[in-house]
Amino acid sequence: QVQLVESGGGLVQAGGSLRLSCAASGRTFSTSAMGWFRQAPGKEREFVAAINWNGGNTYYADSVKGRFTISKDNAKNTGSLQMNSLKPEDTAVYYCAARSGMLAKITWSDYAYWGRGTQVTVSS
Repeated sequence: QVQLVESGGGLVQAGGSLRLSCAASGRTFSTSAMGWFRQAPGKEREFVAAINWNGGNTYYADSVKGRFTISKDNAKNTGSLQMNSLKPEDTAVYYCAARSGMLAKITWSDYAYWGRGTQVTVSS
């Protein structure tokens, strides 16, 4: 079992930055791949970024590539998503997710463990 709690969301102007954190509890997080997903009002949940269990491989949605950076610290049982050059279309609730497998996946149904989400609002 893995429990996840996100933090770091907020209101920021376009072009600004935010860093989302994901605090994990449970002994299996260190061997779990992790992902970030987001959901805007009226839209489906979409993939943002994912990372293998040891941080060896990362994957990004085209819409955030070059602006967002995912990381994972197994020693601290935390993950993060650094978001730079934010745009109004990045506005959404952001969710941290973990899966039992070691390899990152980009489909939300591959993740069994989810946080409650943190709101990110980017004003124009």
